[in-house]
Amino acid sequence: MPKEIHIDPRTFKVRSTLKAPSIPIHAYDENIEAERARYGDEGLLQILRDMIIIREFETILASLKGKGAYCGIEFNYKGPAHLSIGQEAAAVGAAASLEPHDHIFGSHRSHGEFIAKGLSAIRKLPDDALRLIMESHERGTLLRTVETSLQGPKTSETAENFLLLGLLSEIFMRSTGFNRGMGGSMHAFFPPFGTYPNNAIVGASAGIATGAALRKKLAGASGITVANAGDGSTGCGPVWEAMNFAAMAQFETLWADAFKGGLPVLFFFTNNFYAMGGQTIGETMGWDRLSRIGLAVNQQAIHAETVDGTNPLAVADAVARKRELLVQGRGPALLDVECYRSSGHSTTDINSYRTKDEMQAWEQHDPIILFSNRLQEAGIVTAGQVAELREQTTDRMRSITAIAVDPALTPPVDIHADPTLIGKLMFSNTNIELPSQEVSLLKPVDEVGRIRQDAKKSRYGFAEDGAKLSPMRAITLRDALFESVLHHMTHDGSLVAYGEECREWGGAFGVYRGLAEILPHDRLFNSPISEAAIVATAVGFALEGGRALVELMYGDFLGRAGDEVFNQMAKWQSMSGGELKVPVVLRCSIGSKYGAQHSQDWTALCAHIPGLKVVYPATPYDAKGLLASALSGNDPVVFFESQRLYDTVEEFRNEGVPTGYYQLPIGEPDCKRAGEDVTILTVGPSLYSALAAAEELESTFGISVEVIDARSLVPFNYEPVLASIRKTGRIVLVSEASERGSFLMTLAANITRFGYETLHAAPRVIGSPNWIVPGAEMESTYFPQKDDIIDVITSELFPGQRSNRRSIRDWDDRELARLGL
Repeated sequence: MPKEIHIDPRTFKVRSTLKAPSIPIHAYDENIEAERARYGDEGLLQILRDMIIIREFETILASLKGKGAYCGIEFNYKGPAHLSIGQEAAAVGAAASLEPHDHIFGSHRSHGEFIAKGLSAIRKLPDDALRLIMESHERGTLLRTVETSLQGPKTSETAENFLLLGLLSEIFMRSTGFNRGMGGSMHAFFPPFGTYPNNAIVGASAGIATGAALRKKLAGASGITVANAGDGSTGCGPVWEAMNFAAMAQFETLWADAFKGGLPVLFFFTNNFYAMGGQTIGETMGWDRLSRIGLAVNQQAIHAETVDGTNPLAVADAVARKRELLVQGRGPALLDVECYRSSGHSTTDINSYRTKDEMQAWEQHDPIILFSNRLQEAGIVTAGQVAELREQTTDRMRSITAIAVDPALTPPVDIHADPTLIGKLMFSNTNIELPSQEVSLLKPVDEVGRIRQDAKKSRYGFAEDGAKLSPMRAITLRDALFESVLHHMTHDGSLVAYGEECREWGGAFGVYRGLAEILPHDRLFNSPISEAAIVATAVGFALEGGRALVELMYGDFLGRAGDEVFNQMAKWQSMSGGELKVPVVLRCSIGSKYGAQHSQDWTALCAHIPGLKVVYPATPYDAKGLLASALSGNDPVVFFESQRLYDTVEEFRNEGVPTGYYQLPIGEPDCKRAGEDVTILTVGPSLYSALAAAEELESTFGISVEVIDARSLVPFNYEPVLASIRKTGRIVLVSEASERGSFLMTLAANITRFGYETLHAAPRVIGSPNWIVPGAEMESTYFPQKDDIIDVITSELFPGQRSNRRSIRDWDDRELARLGL
């Protein structure tokens, strides 16, 4: 809602018609002599050679999966094999027009994309750079294997063997693979050659490549990013979200001149006419040509074009033209690259969804045959030379395969020697050191009205006479979060913040209010209402070397960004074998008053997913320190905030919330009230219900209660809780999440296991019923209240103290559980 853009009714109420640009289809006009001048005969032969290498590489996997052997080499390959046989010209043609510093993000059918980009980069990098890359990777382990068994006469040939063996080893889950065997067939990548993560989720690279393009733009880095996807991905909402995000008008209308222009991302759709067994044209999509979808994105139809994907020169020509647009700041762009997947979707595909006539017809358009014929007609190569090239490639790939399956040369991941190996890759647990100098701002920080107002507030929530101060007079949890964000945004130029209504509005709940006065649009901006794109672009931004703070407004909206949070944000650090870092902080508020779709506590969903740190502070002091740790860390964090706590003042530290910067360790629960008879462990706002219950339990029943605030769900240090129950012997766990499957159930199970000998009673979990969240008028009957806690403790843990039932929850928990309610 920027005031700079005036919405004038006189403009929008004028009768007119919309005009769409024309979209070129197969516009390439081949001139082999011009291409000889451009590439040279040797360059054209390299294109043919690269396609043959890809075809043979895919043949290896097809043979191993189908027959258990390749060229006499037996191997039981257990992994997937999504092959790109028939699509070689698309991959090689694109790579021919890309530079090493251009970064591709792949699909699950990505072996060809990976090999083509790697071979292209090897030819374009100087020998000394290649040597350094190979020596630096895993301390030269893979290079030594290549030099011992596959040494070529030239550095480039050694580098090619390094590329092919590293990829095949990764597919076979060997420790010498590019990602230490943690990625496998659908996730392999090698950033030094410009090949970034390939993705098993259809279309998922679209948002990640867009975020990477944003980072390139803001960092002033050269090159473009390429989002590789298949035609079936155009049915995926996140793909559309990514294209819209990349084409946002604010890049031209609101951003400073230094950052004006669309994002340098190319959406490269390898259109093989099938999404598994569903045919896109005529069945599962509405478009007749994939390129038509560009008309829905912006006035330029994102420079969409349909290209002959069986001709590498046509593809190279189109990519070169689109790349030029992108580096000029005129992106994004889209290419519909039509080709044909002659192999099945996977090795179990029996092609029942297409006819033999169709497959035979496309055999006449095999890209390798077509291109070799063109070169023969031009006198560049003979049929005998093509046959010899094929034979040499087979011999080479046989040698590489023999090494890749030899456990002495490419050892399998030895999980038995190090059973926690994978666990060690989940988090880096590393931090950055913030620069001492502030970044460039629109105006001095002390001129911001909010900051001047907050400076007058008390840092502690109580006056000298003991009266509790209002949120207008004391620093609140909202203010504490703001201070942490302000410090990082003004000291870390690599950090960007965005989300829905984050700028002028200050975020839906005012946490960012005031930041728009000092931060330019390239540091803080409103995103579309595109939860998937918000998270996916943040992941791509981080993978490209930046740091992102993004907001989903409501935790309930995690469902709109499920894949991006659970499969992208959470996974790339471990799937990269620790090579990549994903410094993304995702803020999600947990609501109240809004009912079933806006007030759910979904902390358990995130805690269940390996690879995510999960934080949920309940006090201003904790919120400021924990957010600072999240923003300085190199691991992905989901940071939950209760809307009911934004106006909470600091009650626990007499010195209040420090004015200066500080961090609190993530994963350490904190004792908020000491006691002797029973422990209450809380998550989020249930802290305050527990404290109120503790006061009454002591004053009315003489029961001394210790209250511990979890503060974080992942990681979680059990020792402070176990120390408490060694003293009290009893524990009640309270949160506002639905009891069934809540994280409290995991905590209770582990506390029972680790502290069994000191417990006098089984841990008791109090959460919300396993029902939808009601509206505001009924919340007190749904979320745990003070009386619910008192009732459980007096009736179950200290039954002799019970005088009467206090809770409004007049139901039998055991009966409800039996009924599944």
